Amino acid sequence: MEILKFATEWAKAEVFSARFFIFFGILFLIASIGFWQLGKTEMARAYIIPNLVAGILILAVGLGIFFTNKSRITSFAEAYRESPTEFVQSEISRTEKSISEFRNIVFKVIPFLIIAAALLIVFAPQPIWRATAITTIAMMVVIMLVDSNANARLLAYREQLELVDK
Repeated sequence: MEILKFATEWAKAEVFSARFFIFFGILFLIASIGFWQLGKTEMARAYIIPNLVAGILILAVGLGIFFTNKSRITSFAEAYRESPTEFVQSEISRTEKSISEFRNIVFKVIPFLIIAAALLIVFAPQPIWRATAITTIAMMVVIMLVDSNANARLLAYREQLELVDK
């Protein structure tokens, strides 16, 4: 029964974490509107579309994580009541898959994208490319900040699952 409490707390922490994605997504959308309304220079106007796209993407990620984990909170109790052993096994396999995805995407692909965007800032003279690169770096930093905390929570959750499994 202790693992059910830990699983529920983990899902609640993920819901809380999703709120940061939603918050930053809204900030990117507000920045896009600000550049649209107040941007006078070519460089300032170049930020409109990249910030809009980044805001929509981060908002979509945040809402997806929010609703997925919100439904998990209630489904954990049902799954645990049906079969505690099967619940633990399914959660172990799900967390292992998620940890593998974090390792590949968050800690390999995103740093590569940040480096590529930084190079684009240096070598692309057009304002739209520079604005896109700067916005990409900002978006990737937000993703890494939130997901590195989510990864740490996921590792702790998997350790608890493995202890129960033994």
